Amino acid sequence: MNNIPHDYYLRFLDPAVYDQVLDFHTKGNYIIHEAFKDSTALHFIENKHLSTLTGNELKLYPDMNMCLPTKIKKDSSSPNRNESCEKFGKTNLTFDVIEKLVSPLISANTNSYKRGYPSGGALYPIEVFVCSLMEDEPTWPCPEKILHLLPQSAKFEIIQGSACTSVLRSAILAAPGNIGAPSLAIIYAAYLPKTMFKYRYRGYRLALMEAGSIYMLIELQAKQLQLRSRLWSAYTDTMLCKAIGLNPALFLPLCVHFVGKAE
Repeated sequence: MNNIPHDYYLRFLDPAVYDQVLDFHTKGNYIIHEAFKDSTALHFIENKHLSTLTGNELKLYPDMNMCLPTKIKKDSSSPNRNESCEKFGKTNLTFDVIEKLVSPLISANTNSYKRGYPSGGALYPIEVFVCSLMEDEPTWPCPEKILHLLPQSAKFEIIQGSACTSVLRSAILAAPGNIGAPSLAIIYAAYLPKTMFKYRYRGYRLALMEAGSIYMLIELQAKQLQLRSRLWSAYTDTMLCKAIGLNPALFLPLCVHFVGKAE
């Protein structure tokens, strides 16, 4: 069975394991909505404490000099990502550039299941959705604005009913903070049945690892193409799933990756 229906995996799940992992993931969800903007807060930590707690390195023995005396030399030839883009300018990207952007993810050989990134047990539970946030880009190939990457087929699957991006924009760009106008939103979503049927609880961890592998490849490719990018987590899972047309009990959006050019 080369093209199995996505709900076929449900036959092999332990319902108790599935429910517990879904419940755990839900605990990390944000509720970001206009109706609650004045009544919800992420934390109540003062800025002076935040500046101490963020952006630092963790030393296991802070009061003891337990480090080797030599410093690691930075290798100028090693691959490095650009810093995250603070604010995107309104820029259109031609579709051939978008194809190049995701090309590191596809299989080198269409006869092999192996892709451009590692996956525990060859499960490949992360689904990649490329969403255009551009207006009137003539090279975009279809009226629909959301495409689903098929890495082994090296094709894009068209997401039906996605010609209007107003719901998607509301789901991912309504949070406080002005990041400008990114050209693309790449969404990495874990298809939960595919990551759990074999490794159970462990599969959830493997899905997170796979998402990290994918977005770092995109970061490096974006730099190669002289594009800027930024990871984003300020969204509500159910709203984002609705915008793509996914069942939020089966698909878990792990992060959004904005791509474009700096303002």
